[in-house]
Amino acid sequence: MKNIAIIGCGNLGISIIRGLLGSGYQAKNLIATRRNIASISFLQEQGVLTISDNKKATETADIIILAVKPHNVEQVLEEIAPALNPETQVLISLATGITVAQLLLWAGQEKMPVVRAMPNTAADVGESLSCLYVKNTSPAQSEAVKTLFDTVGTTLFINEELMEAATILGACGIAYVLRFIRAMIQGGIQVGFDAQTATKIVTQTVKGAAELLIQRNEHPEHEIDKVTTPKGCTIVGLNEMEHSGFSSSLIKGIVTSYKAIEKK
Repeated sequence: MKNIAIIGCGNLGISIIRGLLGSGYQAKNLIATRRNIASISFLQEQGVLTISDNKKATETADIIILAVKPHNVEQVLEEIAPALNPETQVLISLATGITVAQLLLWAGQEKMPVVRAMPNTAADVGESLSCLYVKNTSPAQSEAVKTLFDTVGTTLFINEELMEAATILGACGIAYVLRFIRAMIQGGIQVGFDAQTATKIVTQTVKGAAELLIQRNEHPEHEIDKVTTPKGCTIVGLNEMEHSGFSSSLIKGIVTSYKAIEKK
């Protein structure tokens, strides 16, 4: 089992570690770094090594995951560069907007096997969608990285130019979906349910809708047509939502988030 170091273990890094532990990955093979170690002390209680020395964590790792904010990537890479070994290690960056070319430049290792990865916080429960772009990796290394992210959900390899779009749709998308769920729960309360019951109905309904598309590979409208009967309550509700800009506001939000990344 490979040793994995997660540098700058914030919310996303914690989600990945929890997902790995939940899938049976051994805690002794995981290292987490953070400036304030006290904030991840609960990981140490589960057997994960927690330290503040990024370089030391890198020296003992086979896979290094950079989970730091984009503006900190250059500084952290320069810090750990002396410990990087392109012959035995793979470097994975979770930072939005940082290209492979920049990673290689700051690492000072043009042949370093590098991966840009964009999982989401559903890794915490083994349901992430992780998009990957690899450079300088051998087939065995690419497979090892895929296997790693498969333990916390589903994995897709994509072109690098789509990584920012993947961030919006897959990572920011968690927030969009949760906001939609919250609104459905609020509507459920307004029509008579208590909050707990409304939450149970809505979350299972959303899960079921997603599974219909995943298992049947149908267009959403195909399933929508099944529940929109003439003069029925579903179609009048859908039409009211569309009159209020439901679909267009969601699309505008996605595009606006994408433009925000482009400006950085």
